[in-house]
Amino acid sequence: MAELKPARVFEQFAKINQIPRPSKHEDAMIAYLKKFGEDHGLETLVDETGNVLIRKPGTKGHEDRQTTILQSHMDMVCDKLVDVDIDFHKDPIQTYVDGEWMRAKGTTLGADDGIGCAIELALLDADDIEHGPIECVFTRDEETGLTGAFGMKGGFMTGNYLINLDSEDEGQIFVSCAGGINTSANFTFTREEAPKGYFFMEGTLKGLNGGHSGDDIDKKRANAIKILCRFLYMEQEKMDLRLAQWNSGKMHNAIPRDGKIIFAVPADKKEEVKADWNIFQKDVEDEFHVTDGNMVWSLGSADAQTVMPKNVSVNLIRAIQAVDNGVLAMCQDEALAKMVETSSNIASVQSEEEKVIIVSSQRSNVMSNLTNMANSVKATFQLAGAEVIQNDGYPAWKMNPNSKLVEVTVAAYKKLFGKAPIVKGIHAGLECGLFSEKYPHLDMVSFGPTLRNVHTPDECLYIPTVQMVWDHMLEILKNIPAKA
Repeated sequence: MAELKPARVFEQFAKINQIPRPSKHEDAMIAYLKKFGEDHGLETLVDETGNVLIRKPGTKGHEDRQTTILQSHMDMVCDKLVDVDIDFHKDPIQTYVDGEWMRAKGTTLGADDGIGCAIELALLDADDIEHGPIECVFTRDEETGLTGAFGMKGGFMTGNYLINLDSEDEGQIFVSCAGGINTSANFTFTREEAPKGYFFMEGTLKGLNGGHSGDDIDKKRANAIKILCRFLYMEQEKMDLRLAQWNSGKMHNAIPRDGKIIFAVPADKKEEVKADWNIFQKDVEDEFHVTDGNMVWSLGSADAQTVMPKNVSVNLIRAIQAVDNGVLAMCQDEALAKMVETSSNIASVQSEEEKVIIVSSQRSNVMSNLTNMANSVKATFQLAGAEVIQNDGYPAWKMNPNSKLVEVTVAAYKKLFGKAPIVKGIHAGLECGLFSEKYPHLDMVSFGPTLRNVHTPDECLYIPTVQMVWDHMLEILKNIPAKA
C-alpha cells in the first residue's frame, strides 16, 4: 500500500477509510474534515446541512486566478457479502491491492467518492503545488438523497469554476448528467391464513452482478426483482398462488443482485412448480449468459405462515411484471449520442407484517420525459391499488456548449497524454445538476479515476488512473484563467 502512487492521495484515502461514513451518518467525517482544515490554518466552514468547505489561497504568482471549486461527496454506499461481519457505523473498510486494482474485503470500497475526497485533501495538505485560489467542498448524503447539495444555500461556494470528482471512467470528461425521481409503492393489507392443503415454497436467486442503476442500466444486467416476478407471474397465471414474503434489493440507486420469495400453492401443484423453476432457470441463464454468468438458484419447501390476501398478491405481482424497467430512450442530441436519455429501475421490494414497499428510480436528462416516465411507473402501481409516493427529484445538468473550463480541461489532457479525452454526458445523477440551479454562473466538469462495480461488494479502483487524474487536475489548476 505504501508504494501506491500518488502516495499523498492514497495516504489520505487510507485515513478516510478508517472513518465510518454511511449515508446520513457522516458526523465523524464532518468532524475530521473540520479539524483537518483548522489544523492546516485554512478557512473552514460547515453549513447547517453539514457540508464542509475549506478555502486555500492561491500560491505565489497565481493569486490573481479565478477561484476553482473542487467538490466530492463524503458518504459511501455500505453493502457487503452475506457472510461478512462488519458494522459500517463503527468499523473501518479493509482494503487490499489485487494487481493493479484496489478492493475491499467483502464490502464496498468507498472509493465512490472517498477517492475524490482524498484528492482534495492531498491538495490542501501540499505546499509544493502551483494553483490559484481553491475551495474544497465535501457534501454529505449524496447517495441516498443528495441531501447536502439540496440543503446548500447560494453563496456558500464563491468560485466560478467547479470540478466534480465523482465520475468513474478516467479519460472521460462529463459535461451533463441526468435528473431523477424516486417512486415508491406501498401495498397495505391484513394477513390471512393460507387455504387448507397449500404447500409453502421458498425461492432464492443470488450471484447477479447488479451495479449502479444509472451508469450500468444500459449493460443489460439481470434485475433480481424482475426475474423473480417473471416466475411468479407465470405460475400465478396457471394456478392459485399466494404470496407470503418478498425481499430483494437494498439501495434505491442499485440494480438488485439477489432476492427471496416465499409463496404457497396447492399441494398437488408443487412438483409442477419445481419443474417450471428448473426450466425457467435454464432459460434465464441463457438469456443473461454474457452479463450474469454466476447466478445461484434455489427452490425448496418453507414453513407455513400467513399470506397476503389474494387480490393484493395478484395485483402486486402483475404490477411488477408490467412496470417498465431498463433503458427506455436514447439521447437525440448529436453531442451526446449513444448516451441513455431515460430509464427506470425497480430497486427493492421489502415485505413487512402488513405492508410491502417497492422502491424504484427513474432518470432522464430531459426533464419532461423524466416526469412522463415517473408518471408511467406511478400509474402502473396505482392501477394495482398501491399508495404511490414520489420525492421531489433532482434536476438534470445541461451541457454548456461555450464552457471555458471544458476547453482548459481538454487542452490539459491532450498536453499530458497526447490524445483527446472523451467529452460526454452521464446517465447517473450528479450534484452538478443541483449546483446548476443554485449557482447558474458555474462552469463545471466532472471526471475521476476508473471505478468498477460501485455500490456493490465488488467495487474496485484502477490504481494507475489515480495518478493520471491527479496530474490532470494539477495541470488544469495551473491554467485557470485570471480574474477579469
